[in-house]
Amino acid sequence: MESHFFAYMYRLRLIERWSLMRNVVKENVAEHSFHVALLTHMLCTIANEIFGKSVDTDRAVSLALFHDATETFTGDIPTPVKHHNAKILSNFREIEHMAAERLLDMLPAALKRAYEPLIVPANNAASPHSGELMRYVKAADLLDAYLKCVTELSAGNREFTVAKRQIGQSIEQLNMPEVRYFLEHLAPSLEKTLDELSE
Repeated sequence: MESHFFAYMYRLRLIERWSLMRNVVKENVAEHSFHVALLTHMLCTIANEIFGKSVDTDRAVSLALFHDATETFTGDIPTPVKHHNAKILSNFREIEHMAAERLLDMLPAALKRAYEPLIVPANNAASPHSGELMRYVKAADLLDAYLKCVTELSAGNREFTVAKRQIGQSIEQLNMPEVRYFLEHLAPSLEKTLDELSE
């Protein structure tokens, strides 16, 4: 049987993010997923190497790679729309779950068990460590949005001023030392020009 799973996953590069805002630098969901995976890897590495934790970095990165897989069907719904009220968010979560099930059903039967915890959000709870790992993915997701705001503001686009402040507040609420370490030691250079980085 022919599987359309990867054909759909590759279509994530066609779905633009931040659709309600004027962007200097366009971004698609595939790029975002890659960045979230990179950030998740870094946050878990900081947790293990700097703070002496035992976080399953490889598993967390796998979760990060697929964290927005359902957007191949739903598109990227802007946060202000999703979180406008509880009913909209609840309906979106149901749609997201249906999209995850549809994507999972495209896989050959022999592969479903391996991908189900990565694709179907409700099944992430099946692993005793998944809640902790998803915390790192969520932090990375917020950091990527924050860094997008930094990039746009550095390019003179004030459209992202409020978003940066709001996302910054959400990041603070996470109260994660790994995130604070990242913001102090690794994030500042993203505001520099290529010439400044080369000095």
